[in-house]
Amino acid sequence: MHTFYVSDLSPNNITLDEDESKHAIRVLRLVIGSEVILVDGKGTRAIAVVNEDHPKRCSLEIQTREKEKSDRAYKLHIAIAPTKNLDRLEWFIEKATEIGIDSIILIGCEHSERFTVKMERMEKVTVAAIKQSQQSWLPTITGVVSFKDFLNSIPLNAQKFIAHCATGEKKILNANFNLEEGIYILIGPEGDFSIPEIELAIAHKFVPITLGTRRLRTETAALVAVMSIHLQSSN
Repeated sequence: MHTFYVSDLSPNNITLDEDESKHAIRVLRLVIGSEVILVDGKGTRAIAVVNEDHPKRCSLEIQTREKEKSDRAYKLHIAIAPTKNLDRLEWFIEKATEIGIDSIILIGCEHSERFTVKMERMEKVTVAAIKQSQQSWLPTITGVVSFKDFLNSIPLNAQKFIAHCATGEKKILNANFNLEEGIYILIGPEGDFSIPEIELAIAHKFVPITLGTRRLRTETAALVAVMSIHLQSSN
């Protein structure tokens, strides 16, 4: 069955917006009686049937709905400096959403090359990704905040890591986290974090980590971090 995102699944009768209606009727060729999956990004999954196959206002009637628990044993939050080429940031957001992540926080750093992002576009990427991967949970994306403001916003009991390329003692990420606590990982811009930023993060109890011996692009490093947590939790 095809999956559609609807932010509010409390009514029994749902009308898809014009874009989704066109996709459902013109592209997917759904007709009256076709069954679909609906997710609200907050854990609710519903089965619905088409009761009006209009390409501008496809109407659905919910047959069943259930609240699903997250299939992950951890809470993961990635703070990442937006890349100059937004296609790379979108690629990371898409793949991280498919794998499983709770939030993505965009941060402005000393070496950042971009400080503005069209959040509506980023949110559309996450919606498309949960539909493709048939997930019920939608990660949140926070618009660009300053590096210092991000550091000051983290819960005291969170596990905090910073991946950087500067010299110094670092730990391996997949051997140093606890699945029972929230995990926050800082990923810097293409020019890396500045030394003062690294020192400030360490002062805020962030643990320096390595993601391997190669120098990775920002979006690659962020995805490696997501996969490291995912694979370790699956063992």
